[in-house]
Amino acid sequence: MIRPDNPLIVQSDRSLMLHTVRTVVDSKGRPVRDAQGQPVTEEHPRFAAARDALSAFAELEKSPDYLHTYRITPVSIWNAAALGMSAEQIAQTLEEFALMPVPPRVVADIREWISRYGLLRIERREDAEHAARFELVSHSAEALADALGHEAVRQCCRREADGRVWVDPLARGSIKQALIKIGYPVEDRGGYVEGDRLEIALRAKTVHGRSFGLRPYQRSAGDTFHAGGSVAGGNGVIVLPCGAGKTVVALYVMSLVGAKTLILTTNTVAVRQWREEILDKTGLAPEQVAEYTGDHKAVAPVTITTYQMLTWRRSKQEHFEHFELFSKENWGLVVYDEVHLLPAPVFRATADLQARRRLGLTATLVREDGKEDEVFCLIGPKRYDVPWKVLEGQGFIATASCTEVRVPLDPALKPAYMAASARNKFRVASENPAKTAVVEALIAKHAGGRILIIGQYIDQLNALAQQLRAPLIMGKTPSAERERLYAAFKSGEISVLIVSKVGNFAVDLPEANVAIQISGTFGSRQEEAQRLGRILRPKSDGSAAAFYSVVTLGSRDQEFSEKRQLFLTEQGYSYEIVEFAHMSERGAGGASK
Repeated sequence: MIRPDNPLIVQSDRSLMLHTVRTVVDSKGRPVRDAQGQPVTEEHPRFAAARDALSAFAELEKSPDYLHTYRITPVSIWNAAALGMSAEQIAQTLEEFALMPVPPRVVADIREWISRYGLLRIERREDAEHAARFELVSHSAEALADALGHEAVRQCCRREADGRVWVDPLARGSIKQALIKIGYPVEDRGGYVEGDRLEIALRAKTVHGRSFGLRPYQRSAGDTFHAGGSVAGGNGVIVLPCGAGKTVVALYVMSLVGAKTLILTTNTVAVRQWREEILDKTGLAPEQVAEYTGDHKAVAPVTITTYQMLTWRRSKQEHFEHFELFSKENWGLVVYDEVHLLPAPVFRATADLQARRRLGLTATLVREDGKEDEVFCLIGPKRYDVPWKVLEGQGFIATASCTEVRVPLDPALKPAYMAASARNKFRVASENPAKTAVVEALIAKHAGGRILIIGQYIDQLNALAQQLRAPLIMGKTPSAERERLYAAFKSGEISVLIVSKVGNFAVDLPEANVAIQISGTFGSRQEEAQRLGRILRPKSDGSAAAFYSVVTLGSRDQEFSEKRQLFLTEQGYSYEIVEFAHMSERGAGGASK
């Protein structure tokens, strides 16, 4: 039966097409037309509800104006299962919004994938000497036999004459990696090493005298992850928007676990910010919280380091010298900040850390390298997720408007653009010097605001810094200089700050209320989310934030921009499209719809 008031088409290849608009009809069911004779459209009244429902178990792939395309994948279904969704609930959601009957094959695939979640389990056993052993078990002898038919699985375990399958304690991660590749997401009930005890109490007031308390969703996220200390929790990923206080969730989890903690983050500035937050909001003393960086290689009950530090080695043939940090202390918890950026070598180390509690923090589980399954099996499934617009509506993150400003390619660059390879076309268009006039116009429009300008290419950023006489922070900027500039921006001493991709993550600048993106990493969805996140801290005056993406009209730059916007579109953000004309031609505004 066709239900014409519904916006969703479910296809047998598990792709989902969601209509964002519908044609307006009159009382007789005829299309209403405008003065030019074109059908009048309006936002589909069920679009927003369908979008929010689909985000729980499907991945957005394309988002043109009128039709969004999603795909259901094994990992998206397994993450939904980890959050407690059943195959019946997912099927009911599809039926609720579907324009036409849902293909039985799609429902069958969902049931099959859901049934595989936890079909194989790792369980802890103790022998007569109370030594821990780990058994791979299943209520399905067929599934167990199927798994053991794969050489990569057999290498991680031993099957005895009585049929029981024992997993090498150091192979818990490896066997989970091998099994998820063949479609078996293992539920690891093997438990954890408790780690050396460390009392971590949250303060009622910060060191600076401000009242401090957990927001309801932060407490819920921490409690869900910890699961009362049982083997049902203790691993997995908390997904919250930038500016929603993921660090605070981690501090709460640390207080619940009450053990030595190793924190991995993205850069030295982030290390300092983590340390400041810990000392500001917990009762830990300074000597209990150490930095393990190129500047200070100290280890304490709480130690904070960077992914870059851990993956440093003298050459590709040498070993990773700092991996020993994972075993230097009896850690009870390992925190992976910005887990969507987890580098491949750290996956290898994490495979050996399955006896430790593991908390991943991120604004988006999107990984551009497609390793979502690695995060799922080695860090753990998604344990908690709140849509960005929900927290915006509750006032926990700032309201933000998103605008894509399209500017023509500088005529002098057209021959170079036409002759360039596909990859170089993107760079030529990204570095379009005509973007400078857009940036100047936007700075004038937001005079008095705190403006971040973010880009990918250093030559472009240097030229813009000279033109605007604004400071630039990039990878080679010393940590002390970065911190000085960040402090000057926070205090209002400087109102415009230019940052390279080092500004994508872990930069705490709550005063920033305008972000202007002039170039990016191809079609990176997570980068787009991180950059918007720089301005989402709630503003003291309740004002909104503004995010601009400046792209070259009709170019590879514009094509990739559409891909970059996918995640934020899924979260309910829409981009106003503005075409920018040269100021000399368009007057003071310089922009037209």
